[in-house]
Amino acid sequence: PAGCPVRAQNDTEPIVLEGKCLVVCDSSPSADGAITSSLGISVRSGSAKVAFSATRSTNHEPSEMSNRTMTIYFDQVLVNIGNHFDLTSSIFVAPRKGIYSFSFHVVKVYNRQTIQVSLMQNGYPVISAFAGDQDVTREAASNGVLLLMEREDKVHLKLERGNLMGGWKYSTFSGFLVFPL
Repeated sequence: PAGCPVRAQNDTEPIVLEGKCLVVCDSSPSADGAITSSLGISVRSGSAKVAFSATRSTNHEPSEMSNRTMTIYFDQVLVNIGNHFDLTSSIFVAPRKGIYSFSFHVVKVYNRQTIQVSLMQNGYPVISAFAGDQDVTREAASNGVLLLMEREDKVHLKLERGNLMGGWKYSTFSGFLVFPL
């Protein structure tokens, strides 16, 4: 119809012809879950959703963890849309390149101690949270970040120091795909 935009085949916006919306196409093949035809054209779903949220139900002492990695392990998944958070390793693996949002909240177990937690991307610390008031027993540390991630990038939490409280699911780790690139 008049006034409808005309788009090239490589654009990712829908093409409108005679009032009908056609599928969104990308002429470059993709390995991120898109359906690829024999002509090398991949059709992407506009509803590819990725989100997870995990909690700990028990306290988290370093003796419970690998002394080598100090990874914070979670024992319950509340949401895992797309199944990209592995509960066993407590690692999120990005299914596609994009901007992702991550947040975490942890509570220390004891007074006169300090906790520090880092969000690790591919083995390197990106952000940290710290709680160190010596007179407060149940002090919390939280942080959040937007990250540009490539396909297969990995994110997890690392306990740099201290002990975490898990009892009423105080320790949480969540993330989601904001938009693909």
